This record gives sequence, C-alpha cells and structure tokens, in this order.
Amino acid sequence: MNELRNPSGEATAVYRARVRGCLLGGAIGDALGYPIEFTSLDRIRETHGPRGITGYVPGEYGALGLISDDTQMTLFTVEALTQAVRRERAKGIGGAWPVLLRQAYERWLETQSKPAPAEDVEGGLLAEPWLYARRAPGNACLSGVAQGYAPEPWLELDGTPGPVNPDSKGCGTVMRSAPFGLGTTAELAFATAARGAQITHGHPTGYYAAGAFAAIVAHLVAGDSLEGSVLRALRLLERHPAHEETSAALRAALDLAAEGSPTAEKVESLGAGWVAEEALAIGVYSALVERDVKAALLLAVNHSGDSDSTGSLCGNLLGARHGDHGLPHTWVQGVEGRATIAALADDLAAQCVPG
Repeated sequence: MNELRNPSGEATAVYRARVRGCLLGGAIGDALGYPIEFTSLDRIRETHGPRGITGYVPGEYGALGLISDDTQMTLFTVEALTQAVRRERAKGIGGAWPVLLRQAYERWLETQSKPAPAEDVEGGLLAEPWLYARRAPGNACLSGVAQGYAPEPWLELDGTPGPVNPDSKGCGTVMRSAPFGLGTTAELAFATAARGAQITHGHPTGYYAAGAFAAIVAHLVAGDSLEGSVLRALRLLERHPAHEETSAALRAALDLAAEGSPTAEKVESLGAGWVAEEALAIGVYSALVERDVKAALLLAVNHSGDSDSTGSLCGNLLGARHGDHGLPHTWVQGVEGRATIAALADDLAAQCVPG
C-alpha cells in the first residue's frame, strides 16, 4: 500500500480532521445504534418516544457510548494499514498488507475470548483493556478470522466467491472498511477493501460492498461531495463482474434520498442492514437525505435492523465529509475509546501525508 498518500493535496490539517472525523463518526454511529440493535422500530418508539432515540442510551451495565464489534474491527484495520505503510516506507517492500491485516484481525479475535490483556503485551490495541469486550460479533467474522486466510495482494476481483465463507455477504465486510479509503485513490481503496473483506466473507456482494464503501470514503476525503462520491464509486463498482446486487442497492439509496422527506419507514424499505449491500444503502441514504449531521445519524439507527452497523457507516461518511469538528461535540466526548481512536487516526494520517 505504498500508494497511500493525501490524494487531493489539500491542507494537512483538513486531511487529518477528515481522517479523525471518519473514525470518530463511525464510533458515534456505532455507539448510538448498539443498544437498540435487534430491537424493532415499534419497540424503540414505545420505549424512547415517537422520534426514537435522540442520543446515547444505556447499554451494558447502564453505560453510555459503548462501541461494538464494528468499531473494534475498524480500529484493528487501521492498526494493520498503519503498520503496512510504515513497513513499506522503511523497507520498500510492497504487498505485505494482507498478512498484516489478517494478523490484526487475529488480535481482534483474541480480545473476543479473553477478559483482559496478557501481562506481556507490549503495546498496540491488544494492550487496551476496553477492547476486551464481546459485543455481538458476526459469526462469519469469527469463523472467517479463525481460518487464517490472507488474500494475495493483487487478487483479481472477478466476481467469483472467495474461499472463506463463500456464501456469506454479511455486513461485517463493509462496517470495518472505511480505513481503506483514508489516504489513497478510490481505485486502490476499492481493490484493497474488497480483497481484505475476503478474509472473512467470500460472497461477491459482500466484498464489493466493502470496496464501494471504501471508494466513497476516499472521494470524500479528497473533497468531493457526498452525492458525487457515491456516483463515482458506483461507476467504479459497475466495471466489475457480478456487481449488480451491490449497484442496485446503492442506486436505490440515491433514488430514495432524491425524494427527500426522510422517515424510518423509508429506511426500512432499503432492508434491515444485516447484509452488506443493505447496510451500505441505509448508511448512504441517511447521510445523503439529512443535511444535519445529528439528524442523519439518528435516522441511520432508528429502525428495526442492524442499527449499530448502519449508524457506523453513516458516521464514517459524515465524518470523512465534515471532519471531526463537524460532529456533535457531546457525542464525540462521550464515545468509548475516544482518545485512542483519535490517536490512531492521527498516526495513520501522519503516515499517509508526505512529509
């Protein structure tokens, strides 16, 4: 991944704010949605009022702002990509990122089965006690990481199923893929995210949704509008065999957003978000149709499906578009792991900006 850099040449401060915003926004959306994941819209409204939740609500042990496996895996993705860039700059050896990514996900898997860091952990995310929490991880993510597969760095994306969980297109692919777009071209972001998704999910729709999402993020970081970023990513997606299911979901989100007048019922018309293309569509729709960041995040989580994943995707997009200063301050301050997330973002950005 030695091509990683600030692709637009924009001011370093703006670029770093967008990287921080993407990761913190994803964590906020995740934390908003996690307590109501698996809860029907009717029950959400019955419990929290006709507008649904309007901010963080208590999760485990009454805590507010807890992140789920979505943010956990996203952060381990960041750690792997930062290591890859640093290694390639130091040694000039390309193509190491798939193994580093697999190893990062294996470290994440360790946090899902142990109560706390081992005494001999030297640093990195494995040393963070707050990450040792099992927050409804997807079965395909768990079983896929356990298989120890790392794709070839130049694996052809030809629409054939990958070797790991070939029938699975769960949203575990797309919810962790924003970091691939934080400092590279959209084309490279698409390719690396799609290949990285095949570590756990082999269905073409699953890995293409991850690629398309990373490409959207790359365009946003480069300064494009949200609608323009989605349209450009869609054109890239449509070059690939077996793209139709993912493309149809993105077009449905664009068409629905063009109608305006957002409602939770319209969100649910795009699906429940348990599978990759539906989660992508809901995240994109919510970010497009609501101009207010807070309203968009709440729209993305107040539905009957996978609220934390759809909220996370929406937050990634809004943060990449507006930067961390464009996110609701109190929600940023209250999200679990905020300082670590910001530090990881700054480390990645520092590696990706020349000089």
